[in-house]
Amino acid sequence: MKKLSLIALSSFLFFACSSSDDSEAGSGGTTNPPVEEAMYFPDNGTDNWETKTAAALEWNESNIPTLLEYLETKNTKSFMILVNGRIVMENYFNGHTATTPWYWASAGKTFTATLTGIAEQEGFINTNNKVSDYLGTGWTSATLDKENLITCKHLLTMTSGLDDSLGDDVSPANLQYIADAGNRWAYHNVYVKLQDVVSQATGQSWSTYFNSKLRNPIGMTGTWLESGEDLSVYWSTTRSMARFGLLALNNGKWKETQIINSSYFNSTINTSQDINKSYGYLWWLNGKESYHLPQTQFEFNGPVIPSGPTDMYMALGKNDQKIYVIPSKKMVVVRMGNAADGENFALSGFDEELWQKINDVIE
Repeated sequence: MKKLSLIALSSFLFFACSSSDDSEAGSGGTTNPPVEEAMYFPDNGTDNWETKTAAALEWNESNIPTLLEYLETKNTKSFMILVNGRIVMENYFNGHTATTPWYWASAGKTFTATLTGIAEQEGFINTNNKVSDYLGTGWTSATLDKENLITCKHLLTMTSGLDDSLGDDVSPANLQYIADAGNRWAYHNVYVKLQDVVSQATGQSWSTYFNSKLRNPIGMTGTWLESGEDLSVYWSTTRSMARFGLLALNNGKWKETQIINSSYFNSTINTSQDINKSYGYLWWLNGKESYHLPQTQFEFNGPVIPSGPTDMYMALGKNDQKIYVIPSKKMVVVRMGNAADGENFALSGFDEELWQKINDVIE
């Protein structure tokens, strides 16, 4: 296991000092509150990234080895924790390095939600419009009246009403009607048609628009690679994944630039429909009263990850690619690797076990 973390102490705490006059003012004197640490963003085009130690955060350092051992035994390639934008833990396992790319799988769905919002704020699309306004009719095999019920927002919320049991192929013949749009939640790769919508509306390829509007402005690296059946998957380093998580933590703002308007981003990380309360716009949400899982129509009571923070929102990908964003802790957690246990489509029992181990460290 190669470690870059539990990085050496480079941060410091600021405390406001009360003057003697202040301390004597009023009954019993007054004390100024501590100055809040500013959110940090790494510069673009550099490997420099500020750090903070677990000791400075008063974490339970004695439990860190147990967490790392667990991660390694669960086929993890990389693991990072940011607090206030600063790296607290950065660990690599099983020959993986800081410069090795890995696939995002469906964690990259959140890119599609983000770029769709950017295209809307730039006036290229309206997410309330039907998909056929941009792709033309016949993009599914549904009848015209049923196809025209499907809006861009239905693709964002996984409520297209198309049959999710037919695999990843998103050719018209494989996109078959099963329910009216908005009446059924199902985890379906048809969301990828939003990339075609954005490309058609902007007159740019998906990757060109993605690079210019999202990847480059926040200093990410990486690329989209074809994975068959007209699908592509994003590959990047762990630090690039962490940069996107940091953008999400800050409601779509990077340093002084609002990459995606905060109102739209807020919609992406809140319940988007009445069927799966734990799903926003291609983001998973913790702390809700119930949830649905991919490939099932069952409703499960309680939050997705009982041990996880209730305000957490998540980019989750096949075989346990993870971005956890926790506003209450100003924290981003990233995990890349092979499946912790068996193959899975986004959520798995690993999420709950991992958060139990993380809590043993941070609480």
